[in-house]
Amino acid sequence: MFVSTKPPASTVAKWEATLPLTAQPDLDQLDNIKAQLDLVLLALEALATIGSESMLQAAIDLQLESMVSDRVALWRLRQSSPLRKGQGGRKRLDVEEARALVLISCRLAQQHQSLIRQAVALLEQLTEQGQEPHQAALLGDYLDTFNNTYQERMEDGENTSPQQLTHLALKLLIDLLFYSAPNGSRRLWLALLDRAKF
Repeated sequence: MFVSTKPPASTVAKWEATLPLTAQPDLDQLDNIKAQLDLVLLALEALATIGSESMLQAAIDLQLESMVSDRVALWRLRQSSPLRKGQGGRKRLDVEEARALVLISCRLAQQHQSLIRQAVALLEQLTEQGQEPHQAALLGDYLDTFNNTYQERMEDGENTSPQQLTHLALKLLIDLLFYSAPNGSRRLWLALLDRAKF
């Protein structure tokens, strides 16, 4: 059975500086954070065909392998999203695990920054021309993959319209551009905390 290993105290102290926490999130807020993080990773998967190997490598690069040690550990963290289908393997996500997923997500966004920039530039160009995003191959592939994966993995996937999924996918794409910046992890963390407030 997988048991999460806490990061060293020095790592936590570093996170406190870059990923601040003014108050401990309650369970509902953590659920919201888990859902948002899973969607960010889903958008990265759909755009850059990132799989679990890339996510695990990012964890190693960031010295987070004690928290995300293998595919099972990663799957359990992602299954903790309340949007996901099925209850098997679901676990509670704590603040340190959420911070680790923020750092992994932003590391992957930075690695694929040129692709993200290209996709956002295409989106702006098509929007200015009054054309649908699907008309560009890169965006069409991204939207199709995102929509299909969302419908396959998420509890409300079958009941969410293609228009709603397209809107969500494009919003996440624009967010990824900000998260791929040098201060992206701080931006994502503060956005998660802000969205988690009720």
